[in-house]
Amino acid sequence: MNEHPCRDSSKQMSWRPTYRSSKFRNVYGKVANREHCFDGIPITKNVHDNHFCAVNSKFVAVVTESAGGGSFIVIPLTQSGRLESQYPKVCGHQGNVLDIKWNPFFENIIASCSEDTSVRVWEIPEGGLRRNMTEAVLELYGHSRRVGLIEWHPTSSGILFSAGYDYKILIWNLEIGEPVKMIDCHTDVILSMTFNTDGSLLATSCKDKKLRVIEPRSGSVLQQASCKNHRVNRVVFLGNMKRLLTTGVSRWNTRQIALWDQEDLSMPIVEEDIDGLSGLLFPFYDADTHMLYLAGKGDGNIRYFEITSEKPYLQYLMEFRSPAPQKGLGVMPKHGLDVGACEVFRFYKLVTLKGLIEPISMIVPRRSDTYQEDIYPMTAGTEPALSASEWLSGINRDPVLMSLKDGYHRPNQLVFKAPVKEKKSVVVNGIDLLENVPPRTENELLRMFFRQQDELRRLKEELTTKDVRIRQLELELNNLKNVSPNNV
Repeated sequence: MNEHPCRDSSKQMSWRPTYRSSKFRNVYGKVANREHCFDGIPITKNVHDNHFCAVNSKFVAVVTESAGGGSFIVIPLTQSGRLESQYPKVCGHQGNVLDIKWNPFFENIIASCSEDTSVRVWEIPEGGLRRNMTEAVLELYGHSRRVGLIEWHPTSSGILFSAGYDYKILIWNLEIGEPVKMIDCHTDVILSMTFNTDGSLLATSCKDKKLRVIEPRSGSVLQQASCKNHRVNRVVFLGNMKRLLTTGVSRWNTRQIALWDQEDLSMPIVEEDIDGLSGLLFPFYDADTHMLYLAGKGDGNIRYFEITSEKPYLQYLMEFRSPAPQKGLGVMPKHGLDVGACEVFRFYKLVTLKGLIEPISMIVPRRSDTYQEDIYPMTAGTEPALSASEWLSGINRDPVLMSLKDGYHRPNQLVFKAPVKEKKSVVVNGIDLLENVPPRTENELLRMFFRQQDELRRLKEELTTKDVRIRQLELELNNLKNVSPNNV
């Protein structure tokens, strides 16, 4: 582990939990019974470093293997068990789907991005799909290469962020269905995006080995760190603590986490080596309990810590162990948890080899059956704090909070309305993003070639039809000319 002159020389983290007065020191992971798992899922074999899974209180969505184009399935949480082989899919993309995310305020709205350079927004009917869905509510084109990441704004109902392999982040205003801002400060592929609580700051990790804190509306970089000793892979804001946590690799190729002050990225506050495995570490942070979960891609373990504002900052709690390796993990929003069972977090683990989605509940052991207010503070609810136009005008608001005491029963009265718009040029920062977009990969080139071949074939058929029609009209005209003198 690297030492820094600006902090005390810290020791290698011991994985033996030390006793301390914490209500979360005995949290344990509980795997759902087999009948509550989802079986027979053709989970994608794509090696892209994403979760390929998204969950809300109604549905679980998973990216699937498909022959030609890209698809994902959406299953109601009540329909656990084995999936039918012909279960309907969302299959409108022409390339592999790389990321999917549910809208935090409209529980039937899901966004997806793909290798076909598009971002699409879908509306899933109540009760799930009854037939394949190919028509999206919105198709968003603006990237010149495949789109690897999407994120919804945490407090605004109609703002979506997308990051492409063209090294750009586009901000989409879904009220008009167009990009309104392009963030163009990265020099390589963007690996992850995360927002602070009110969505006024965006942090990114990038393949150029830099960690950035960005003001998203202006696109200006407020803080930047060049991570030479700690190669950053993933970054997450730690709620309102004004801290960032990153997972990455040390100079000795060990998996490592680092804690940063968001207002000073000159050096990490603390770095801790985790282990010598090679899989990517996914961080998940629960702002209500101040718990951090670390899940390794390709291994079956989930470690969890408690984050404090004072030393030692990171307190190791426990580790959930499982022999089945995880490809990705979906996370249930707070209002979908079982508060009666003292459940504080729930993962949906993708086990590719078994075609299985396995719910894992993180539970605080309590003897009392009453509502535990100390582990369920007011939490971000399902009402947006502001509209897209309000956020774009410069307004910031904290999330609208809700209590979990009476369970989550109140239906959301909001209705998602997609804009009706004509196809036209997309101009951001004076650049037309749709004009002469060149193919960057062999797959893109082949898709463009086949599309052009289909278009040429269609035009040739149209020309042939018109030639035949012209000859028919010429013959009719000659007949009329021949008939008219005899009549006179």
